[in-house]
Amino acid sequence: MLTQVSEVVPVPAWPFSLLVLSCGGCWSVTAKMLRNLLALRQIGQRTISTTSHRHFKNKVPEKQKLFQEDDGIPLYLKGGIADVLLYRATMVLGVGGTAYALYQLAVAAFPKKQE
Repeated sequence: MLTQVSEVVPVPAWPFSLLVLSCGGCWSVTAKMLRNLLALRQIGQRTISTTSHRHFKNKVPEKQKLFQEDDGIPLYLKGGIADVLLYRATMVLGVGGTAYALYQLAVAAFPKKQE
C-alpha cells in the first residue's frame, strides 16, 4: 500500500493583516486565518491519503477479450447499449448540425430584397 508521508510546516505569523481584492471590494484577512487554512489543507491531505483503498477487480482482460474477438460487430458498438445510444446521438447531432449549417449558409447567400 502506498502511503504519503507529510509533515506540518510552520507558517510565519505576520503582525499585520493582508488585503485580498475581490469583485465586491476589499476584505481584510488576518495571517492567523491563513495559517488555519493552510493547516486545514494539510490535515485534509493527510486524512485522505491514509484512508484504506477499496480493491476492485481488474476488468481489463475481460474487456480486451470482448473487443478483440472478430464477430462482425463494429468496434464502436461492442460496448453495449450505452455505446449504441452514444453513437446514434452523435450521428443525429452531427448530421442535423451539418444540415442546419448548410441551411443557414443558403439563407445568408440569398438575402431578402428590400422594397
